[in-house]
Amino acid sequence: MAERLEPVDGEWKRVSPKQVGVELAGSGVTVLLAVVLAVVTFLLGAGVMAAIFTAAALVALFATSLVPRRVRSYGYQLREDDLLFRRGLLFQRFVAIPYGRMQLIDINRGPLSRALGLSELKFVTAAAATNVTIPGLPEGEAEGLRDRLVGLAETRRVGL
Repeated sequence: MAERLEPVDGEWKRVSPKQVGVELAGSGVTVLLAVVLAVVTFLLGAGVMAAIFTAAALVALFATSLVPRRVRSYGYQLREDDLLFRRGLLFQRFVAIPYGRMQLIDINRGPLSRALGLSELKFVTAAAATNVTIPGLPEGEAEGLRDRLVGLAETRRVGL
């Protein structure tokens, strides 16, 4: 198997292992819905639709089995001039966000994340395509990271 692409040296900070539970809950709902639809359509005599929903349930179950590895692939580094974020197993994504381009850093907490003490940081930049969200950060770490990044962004934007 091919090794992970590591574009830079340095220590990657990882998200909380509790994020696995949050993502498993979301994937579990998808699996459950597909199974229920498969059973209902089978009982109604729609064999083709039942087969389609059964296939969807199997695909969703496979995707659910990858959740722990996917969560372990999330990481970020605070570098001198930017924040580097990575995610992905098969399709790896690395995004560098220059501090001076950060316009807004938003903290989001869904009900399950809030119950587990987790938050996600969403970055809004001048480039609409950036779309970086770091999920699964402990609340205190998310707030501290937001404050630190806002401070770095303000110092880097002075010349703009």
